[in-house]
Amino acid sequence: MFIDEAEIKIEAGRGGDGVASFRREKFVPKGGPDGGDGGIGGSVYFRVRENIHGLAAHTATRFYRAKNGEAGRPKRQSGKSGANLTIDLPPGTQIYELDSKNQAKFVVDLVSSSASLFCIARGGRGGLGNVHFATATHQTPREFTLGQAGEKKHLRLIVHHLADVGLIGLPNAGKSTLLARLSQARPKIANYPFTTLEPHLGVAEFDKTRFVMADIPGLIAGSAVGKGLGHKFLRHLSRTKILVHLISLQNADPDRAYAQIRTELKNFNPDLIAKPEIVVLSQADTLPKTEQLKRKIKINSFHPIVLSSVSGQGLNELQSRIAKLLNLIRT
Repeated sequence: MFIDEAEIKIEAGRGGDGVASFRREKFVPKGGPDGGDGGIGGSVYFRVRENIHGLAAHTATRFYRAKNGEAGRPKRQSGKSGANLTIDLPPGTQIYELDSKNQAKFVVDLVSSSASLFCIARGGRGGLGNVHFATATHQTPREFTLGQAGEKKHLRLIVHHLADVGLIGLPNAGKSTLLARLSQARPKIANYPFTTLEPHLGVAEFDKTRFVMADIPGLIAGSAVGKGLGHKFLRHLSRTKILVHLISLQNADPDRAYAQIRTELKNFNPDLIAKPEIVVLSQADTLPKTEQLKRKIKINSFHPIVLSSVSGQGLNELQSRIAKLLNLIRT
């Protein structure tokens, strides 16, 4: 099951305590202080991994703790620092910190795996050994300090997929079939609404242009306010560069279907309707050409591509148009 939102609690390691000790050598009966410092507590880091696509791992494990630092030792030896903890997340994960009232504050957007590790919680400092408290008039100090606590945080993780192309449309518009045809993705496909219950990603390539496509679950009237599969998945369109809007030729009113989806996008986020769009009349293999033409005329102003993922009709034209648009955007 695809999980794109999770809450976790993290705690960095506590610093080790300093120690009070004194030199005890055969010929130095009253040696001075030699207590070492405590080790630094382990920190918690986030790391982006391209091969991770959801947050399912964080539904089973919701609490993460780095190791504590060790106490200082005699002979001025510092305690061993606690091991850091690294948590792997998918690209496009946004991190929010929750306060005691569950109010969220944005922390960071983990967009790319090329970035270095991001420290989300720092380990506590180690305590000081008694060697630090010696003075000319206080040569046998027994004072030392305790290690500091590591940072604790309650976090919300939200994934926004990093796809170049977002496939949108009403349920059963043929988005999953198209994704499977153009890429190696294998989404569940069947002839009933809401076959796609979670976003699927696929990688395609045309004329040396490589792009990632996201199949977004079918939208219905009211999706922007949570109806059907709701607005939960609409946020995955926010980072896409192009929208491919599929309208099934089995729909007798393609113009109405088009307007319906555009309304949902606008209601959710007006920026979405400003994205470059390619309109596709899908499932051309299900109607004779005369009927296809009648329905195409209704939305001819959008220069739709008539396509069949089964026969392959229109696939090259679609990929060519996607590649040209992406190359314009990327340059």
